[in-house]
Amino acid sequence: MAGISVNELTTYRWSFEEDVQHYAEVGADGIAVWRQKISDFGEEKGIELIAETGLDVSALLWAGGFTGSDGRSYKDSVADAKEAIQLAAAMRAGCLVVYSGARAGHTHSHARRLLNNALAELLPEADRCRVTLAIEPVHVECAREWTFLTDLDESADLIHAVDHPCLRLALDTYYFGHDANIERLAELAPDLAFVQLGDGRNPPDGEQDRCPLGDGKVPLGEIVRALRAGGYDGYFDIKLMGQEIETADYNELLRHCRAQIAGWLEDGC
Repeated sequence: MAGISVNELTTYRWSFEEDVQHYAEVGADGIAVWRQKISDFGEEKGIELIAETGLDVSALLWAGGFTGSDGRSYKDSVADAKEAIQLAAAMRAGCLVVYSGARAGHTHSHARRLLNNALAELLPEADRCRVTLAIEPVHVECAREWTFLTDLDESADLIHAVDHPCLRLALDTYYFGHDANIERLAELAPDLAFVQLGDGRNPPDGEQDRCPLGDGKVPLGEIVRALRAGGYDGYFDIKLMGQEIETADYNELLRHCRAQIAGWLEDGC
């Protein structure tokens, strides 16, 4: 059954403890955990705190950088991803979001080869730990050092080629919702492990200028209904950032966004 979660990037100013407390108070079903925040708080304590509130972990963010674009070696990024898989398993996360890393001077084919090699090493561990890896493509204007995957169809082709039950996709509507082919998104629904809802008044242009859900131009209601009709029954995650979000009253923002998603989900019943 579809649920509503909040991404810890949305409440950047809050601590991990504040995130868990307030997400539960506003009626969220889950939390998308940012590794940096739970690491600062303490992983074991953090897992216990989440369990006490009854929140699910919709996703763990993030692992990747296999192309060396973040300055780490391939070996180090794979080792870090294995640690992230173990943490995701410990908190029973719905998935671990994975970014390939940017091309970083490689040809596209070599960058893809590095990603495939990393997946070949990681998927047996993910299978053993019962963790789903969710590859996330990013709009070309925002990909920068995150990923060379900037197209939904190419990303879907990649996971189909690997053909492993622990490998799926993560979708962020801010990146691919402004000019969305709603029918195509519905077709992708079976490939999705995680859907992050982001809205914006303008398409991505390099800055993450997101706005409260429903206040921008992304047809979120149509997208949510299409994904549900296509068979997606996972979490819809509130993922917002940018100047407007940074200065917002977080509690008010979360209540507004939760109510919007609840309405879209109700419409799709």
